[in-house]
Amino acid sequence: MCRGDRREAIVETDEDRHLFIETLGQACERSGWIVHSYVLMNNHYHVLLETPEGGLVDGMRWFQTTYTARYNARKRMCGHLFQGRYKAIVLDPADPAYVRIASDYIHLNPARAHMLKKAHPRLEEYPWSSYPAYIGKDDIPDWLETERVLDSHGTTGEEYRRYMQGRAKEAIGGSKEMEREWKAIRRGWYLGGETFREEMVDRIGDRMARKKRESYSGAGVKGHDEKTAKGLLAKGLEALKTGQEEVKSWKTTDVRKQALTWLIRSSTMASSEWISEHIGMGHRSNISRATRRIQNASGPSELPLKRKMLQCKD
Repeated sequence: MCRGDRREAIVETDEDRHLFIETLGQACERSGWIVHSYVLMNNHYHVLLETPEGGLVDGMRWFQTTYTARYNARKRMCGHLFQGRYKAIVLDPADPAYVRIASDYIHLNPARAHMLKKAHPRLEEYPWSSYPAYIGKDDIPDWLETERVLDSHGTTGEEYRRYMQGRAKEAIGGSKEMEREWKAIRRGWYLGGETFREEMVDRIGDRMARKKRESYSGAGVKGHDEKTAKGLLAKGLEALKTGQEEVKSWKTTDVRKQALTWLIRSSTMASSEWISEHIGMGHRSNISRATRRIQNASGPSELPLKRKMLQCKD
């Protein structure tokens, strides 16, 4: 998904909307994408996208750049149209539940935005999404596949229509259950179970090992860092022949505790909050002092411990 620059409109007229959808179709032809659902709102869009041939980054660059150029040419304008890089959430394709959650969120956008009649909301009255094609009110373009979403619901087109009409009423009413279900789409970086999350974290770690760390950021990298930190902490505890709860009971000035802190801080981007929670270092200033002490180790109490922690990195 992506919003307009400063949350301003990315479409103003129906001609703009047709141009946007036409450009999306061309991006699919160029990149081999498959769209499972989409919605175009006034100042943002959502697309449930499959990339069997890869090419998400290049395809999205072409799509947004091309639409911006065409839009600006029509309006005799120049400059940015979108707020920046799109937001992408990776979804577990093996579990139909997550396909259903994502597609429902997309198709119900007009209802959530109160763009339908409150008493009798009819999603098909909003033409700028894939929903009308799902229920036979519009043609299905070559680049739109409906089977996977329908399979995730276990329904036919007519059953799907009745289901979505009920959901539209819930969305207009501000269903708390729906909001909880959609929280991961709004704030998360993945949509899937814990096993899927671990798999994605491992993939991020592999990519970071091959490329510069500065090229990556976000919650996925945070997850990788915390997983790495847990592994190093376990090795450090084993090297010190102690347990985590015992370490937490030590004073923040204990050199062994400081050595563990340095091990985590010097090897990962785990936050000060994470280190305080798992090692019991308290305020971030204690972490900074511990890191400096072990990094500049020169005395008989610090040097052996630093060497021992260095072995944990192997």
